[in-house]
Amino acid sequence: MTEAPRVLVTGFEPFPGAPVNPTEWLVAELQNNTPVVPGMGAFRAEVLPVDYATVAARLSELGREFQPDIAVHFGLAQSCTGFRLERVARNIFIAPRPDNAGVVPAAGPICPGPELLPSSLPLQEIYRALLSAGLPAEWSDDAGGYLCNVVFTLSAAGGAAGFHPKVSGFVHVPLLSQDAFDERALFVGATLILECCVSKYLSSIKNGPV
Repeated sequence: MTEAPRVLVTGFEPFPGAPVNPTEWLVAELQNNTPVVPGMGAFRAEVLPVDYATVAARLSELGREFQPDIAVHFGLAQSCTGFRLERVARNIFIAPRPDNAGVVPAAGPICPGPELLPSSLPLQEIYRALLSAGLPAEWSDDAGGYLCNVVFTLSAAGGAAGFHPKVSGFVHVPLLSQDAFDERALFVGATLILECCVSKYLSSIKNGPV
């Protein structure tokens, strides 16, 4: 019998220029209302710090405590209009912005590993599922130069000790508004994303290694 995958969702706390972060709301909502996803095993949702110095340690802690098979990381991009599916992480600091502690890291690689790291989420399936549900979705090959790209890189490269999900990737979301992208859309879309990830994971395990 195939073991049900352990699923982790992360979001971020508010940061300079974004006093409200919808992914913080999403994590709280998922903690209070665990989504019903066929085939999913243990589930956990956590808010990550917007802090270059501690975010890797927090991922390591989650890896030791929870050992996720699937990690779906969410972050805020005020320029997007829906679920922005990030196809690749860039393992480099390029003109990074100050974090919540006012720290700006030096230019260079984020962690040991390749310069480009592809998402291992089933992005095509996710894209189709979101559109079929009437939810906006878009593509991106640039996760930015902030903590979003750092977490995406650390997760994809195994750059945080002990944090080694078999499947991981990053999704940006916009600010919430009553008339465009509201709380319901965010929760429903996140649930669909998890459903696609778990379904693909179980199918891959059945038919061969992930």
